Amino acid sequence: MAVTLTSIRLDTKLADEVKKELGVKTRTEAVNLALREIAGNRRFKKVIKKYEGKLKFAGHDE
Repeated sequence: MAVTLTSIRLDTKLADEVKKELGVKTRTEAVNLALREIAGNRRFKKVIKKYEGKLKFAGHDE
């Protein structure tokens, strides 16, 4: 994983809330995990949309 030191302005109350919700120790961990979850959710939605109505599940129509 490439890591770069970046300066951004954060809503610290929100960052601390997310940190607590995700169970991580630092704001950096919270931001990185939140970004990974958002990216993963977007990829998942694209796959779902691509295969919408095209997949058959064994036992579903029995």
